[in-house]
Amino acid sequence: MHPDIIADGVWRVHAKIGSRDLFEGIWPIPQGVLLNSYIVKGTDKIALIDLVKDWEGAEGEVTRQMAELGIKVSDIDYLILNHMEPDHTGSLADFRKKNPRMEILCTAKAVPLVQTFYGVYDNVRAVKTGDSIDLGGKTLQFVETPNIHWPETMMTFEPESGTLFSCDGFGAYGQYDHCFDDELTREERELLSTELERYYANIVSSFSLFVQRGIAKLAELPVKIVAPSHGVVWRREPQKVIDWYGLLASYMNGPAEPEITLVWSSMYGNTASLLSAVREGVASEGVKLYELQVPQTHESFVLEKAWRSSGLIIGMPTYEYKMFPPMYHVLDVLERSHVNNRKVMRFGSFGWSGGAQKQFDPFVESLKWDCVGNVEYQGAPSDVDRQKAREMAAELARQVKGWCAR
Repeated sequence: MHPDIIADGVWRVHAKIGSRDLFEGIWPIPQGVLLNSYIVKGTDKIALIDLVKDWEGAEGEVTRQMAELGIKVSDIDYLILNHMEPDHTGSLADFRKKNPRMEILCTAKAVPLVQTFYGVYDNVRAVKTGDSIDLGGKTLQFVETPNIHWPETMMTFEPESGTLFSCDGFGAYGQYDHCFDDELTREERELLSTELERYYANIVSSFSLFVQRGIAKLAELPVKIVAPSHGVVWRREPQKVIDWYGLLASYMNGPAEPEITLVWSSMYGNTASLLSAVREGVASEGVKLYELQVPQTHESFVLEKAWRSSGLIIGMPTYEYKMFPPMYHVLDVLERSHVNNRKVMRFGSFGWSGGAQKQFDPFVESLKWDCVGNVEYQGAPSDVDRQKAREMAAELARQVKGWCAR
């Protein structure tokens, strides 16, 4: 890999991370992920924007690419930390040892994290919205964008080229051999379309209100290039990714897309035996249906589809007087991520006693879901249960269509 020229005096230095580990210790990355850092070189000073952690040799790869540009760690005058999460700061202590003189710039809320995470106290300066530094023919301006997605987050703008260094904002999972949006192959574009939305749902969704506020702030900037710390650099259609994030943020309180996500679990097949009736009901109204089984499917992928769907169908049995544990975990993830204001229904079997519905109802209330009903039965479903499920799923689909058509 080699450094990529973003603009005159601006380069991306990056590393490719494979699928071995979980992102944030939670989320699968079967297609890997990119760690992007950026060099901005003026006539007088050099700035490095965001770091990497030493993950699969990422630190060595980034410094090797810097060396291709004739830049050593000791040459860096400013280290800009847009966000303190360790995938963007993990090599900080090592960089500081190699270059004690470089000045670290971050928000006021990030300063104590620099100290407590890495024991770095000297040459750390807090910056705020409106502050800037002059590198000599290159300027870096700072815009605080709190809670995209930690409270200390900011973005950095280089007005000479119109490049916005957005860190986790406007990022995506996935490895891409090409740096820019206008270079992607068809396969890479298809990967990006799913991995950006899954990244948003997993990492950013619970902060959607702050995404909307941040986008409103950025509207004042003449952005020509969006350079995130994960994923591709957007130079042909920078507004596309900003609008895409804005659309995804709007899904939090619904309506989202006119689609339904069916998430189900089954112990011995009795809950699963109602699936065909549910599918038929949704299909009768021509609504797109995603279907995911848990725990066989990781909650990362469930959250991705649930986030973009205006309707949810939850199928799970009672397990020892309570909800089937893997489904409880999934609903907890949906609640943490604020998958609010969906049209929903529930179905499921029980053995000697029910109880799952009692645990389901608090989620309905907390998330402000509009529940059209539930089909709960002992043992195997009867023909009456099947018909009820078919009709209820059709009604849910009709309500989703009507809601999204407003």
